[in-house]
Amino acid sequence: MSRINPSPAERAFDEGRLMQVLVAPIVSEKATMVGEKSNAVTFKVLQNATKPEIKAAVELLFKVEVKGVSVVNIKGKTKRFGKTVGRRDNVRKAYVMLKPGQELNLSGEAA
Repeated sequence: MSRINPSPAERAFDEGRLMQVLVAPIVSEKATMVGEKSNAVTFKVLQNATKPEIKAAVELLFKVEVKGVSVVNIKGKTKRFGKTVGRRDNVRKAYVMLKPGQELNLSGEAA
């Protein structure tokens, strides 16, 4: 697949894959501040998810228009549990910016 100028057939994503790309929404103080400031929503996504896949998944699942996607890879920390040494998983976060006038309600309360 050419990344420079993909054909319409190459741009189409498998719907089953798109349903799995978004793992969970991230609800934290930082995510809320970013959301209020730049009309963005934060998600935990699969490690191998691409920006176009994330955009297509959000548009498919939530029926909103996406302006852009930023992705952050966070390395898992090494932690001690008594004598044993454990390691947290690596996390990939996606900040999804919505177009003006679009809104995504993840709190579950009726609008």
